[in-house]
Amino acid sequence: MMFAKVKEIETRYNELEADLGKPEVVRDQKTYRAYAKELSMLAPIITAFREHQSLQGEILNNRPLLDDPDPEIRQLAREELDTLNSSLSEIEQNLKILLLPKDPNDYKNILLEIRAGTGGEEAALFAADLFRMYNRYAETRSWKTEILSQHATGIGGFKEIIILVEGDRVFSRLKYESGVHRVQRVPETETQGRIHTSAVTVAVLPEAEEIDVEINQDDLRIDVYRSSGCGGQHVNTTDSAVRITHLPTGLVVTCQDEKSQHKNKAKAMKVLRSRLLDLETAQQQSKISEERKTMVGSGDRSERIRTYNFPQGRVSDHRIGLTLYKLEDLLQGNLDLVIDPLITHFQTEALKRADGT
Repeated sequence: MMFAKVKEIETRYNELEADLGKPEVVRDQKTYRAYAKELSMLAPIITAFREHQSLQGEILNNRPLLDDPDPEIRQLAREELDTLNSSLSEIEQNLKILLLPKDPNDYKNILLEIRAGTGGEEAALFAADLFRMYNRYAETRSWKTEILSQHATGIGGFKEIIILVEGDRVFSRLKYESGVHRVQRVPETETQGRIHTSAVTVAVLPEAEEIDVEINQDDLRIDVYRSSGCGGQHVNTTDSAVRITHLPTGLVVTCQDEKSQHKNKAKAMKVLRSRLLDLETAQQQSKISEERKTMVGSGDRSERIRTYNFPQGRVSDHRIGLTLYKLEDLLQGNLDLVIDPLITHFQTEALKRADGT
């Protein structure tokens, strides 16, 4: 069954390769890009399948050597076949994973929203720590980041910060970061050395293109106002800040980072579009009760997905029972320490469902 499906994919892959060489497709850049994207998505499956076929050929070639009159050759053949069969099993497992239904958003860029929850200023400071952690991780993967909106506190924290992350398979790597992140540490302002517990919510939204979400301009109320700031030269003297309200859903997006009203409006629309796509997706999956609560919860400490314990240098991901004593490594951007185990876990769960076990 699995290889019959792979054969169908190989037929499609060969068709795409041929089509991409046709002059009429090359001239039509929209079609060319769509075909090229589909080809790149199928390529890992075809590579694994062809490697599987190659190994099968080697196994067939080596089997007759098991009957060779020379015992040394028979021994070498057995060792070689053990290695080849082991590799074959690994590739078959990899093919099963590659054939799992794909999340259509895996190849998208994301909007990463980080908000301080329970814990006041300490939560805001930890929101800034998480922002730096994700920013450093993006740098290690050569992703591009852009701040779309931020609400900073006076002591270096963030009540909220929204960033656009662009690059290869961003959503597929960061989609499991959505939820409540709990921090346990002694705040700098704590004189008696007591550990405080705070919470920050993280939402990972696939970036929505205009074709993904149709927005009726009549459904929007757009307000402009004067940006607030730190005082002095940092306060805008023109009405450049923008607040967009989507009337049917009640979603509100504000942006005041740019001096240009036009740029603030464009950034706000980008955020609104992605939130609407997220809302629509969640409704289709019947996992939403109101707006976006299923993704980030209320910011309460009890809804945690991960705990960062500073006194012990410990990070715990509660969804998969993972505990690491590498807190500083993680905060420096080495997020693959938790992302790789999460991806493996959810792939394993998906394979169990696919196998009916």
